[in-house]
Amino acid sequence: MPKISKLVQRIHFEDFGGPEFERLVFAYHVRAGWTDVAWYGQAGGDHGRDIVGVERLDDGPPRRSVIQCVNRSSLTQAKAEHDIQRLLSSPTKFEALKFVTRGAVSASRRDAVQKFAKANGINNLSIWGGAELEEHLRLIGEDLLKRFCEGEEFPDKAAELTRFAEDFAGLSDMDALAQMAIVFDRPAFRTPFQQECSLHAFRQAIDDTISALNTGIWRTREGDEIRRIPSLHHLRDRHKKTSVSRSVQLVDQLRRAFASGLRDKTIRPCGCGNPDCPVFTVDSDVAVRLNQIRSGALAAFRDAYPKFHVEVG
Repeated sequence: MPKISKLVQRIHFEDFGGPEFERLVFAYHVRAGWTDVAWYGQAGGDHGRDIVGVERLDDGPPRRSVIQCVNRSSLTQAKAEHDIQRLLSSPTKFEALKFVTRGAVSASRRDAVQKFAKANGINNLSIWGGAELEEHLRLIGEDLLKRFCEGEEFPDKAAELTRFAEDFAGLSDMDALAQMAIVFDRPAFRTPFQQECSLHAFRQAIDDTISALNTGIWRTREGDEIRRIPSLHHLRDRHKKTSVSRSVQLVDQLRRAFASGLRDKTIRPCGCGNPDCPVFTVDSDVAVRLNQIRSGALAAFRDAYPKFHVEVG
């Protein structure tokens, strides 16, 4: 009999113990591009900080973040407040806190935890329930989810887990494309070109995207390596590889069209004198052309990877 897929129905995270749940959450955040990720929960004495790492933000500086894994059917107010108080008493310096729980979290509970966190000086708080964790895993880590559900043992050590999450030698083309897709998930590919628009670090984002798809090296705007991802050269299917190559060509065409607009003044900085100002004025016909090229690049990648969700606007 053919093997029944375990990924069709929702994932029953409750079937797994606390360490296994933490391993999966750790592996996902490594896959998502977090750096300096440490697994305190494994060592014990975590002070409410199961996982600590540096989260890379496309529209702001990196921030040191703490992840508290709650392998329970619900995130109670008492549990959240207890973990926050323990974290605040620990020596860890952080700028954001995330709770990841296997159960659903109601809107009223989210609001109450948010209110308590803000009252204690934590202004950046996020909460993922089981459905949200599964959604994020399916986006860029379905191979991790598949291994997790099929009982493949995850490593015990943080360094080994990092290598495990970054290994793509055995990835299918679809799993490789899922990782490649994240380099498009940034304002440079979502913000519509119009007569006046904000294009924060646009040219650098385009350069980084081309480099990541061609070489598999994903970098920050400052040039620091975030992590390795599969490149188009890892794709085995000829049609998928051709479509991704076409997408890269169109992103390069977008870069050259933008540079041309700056040269002939059809794209102009706002005039405030700040060299880092993200606001540009764009002639209407040029805006239409840039939007067309960018939409074509996204469509070409979607031809290879139908689950691709990034769209302009």
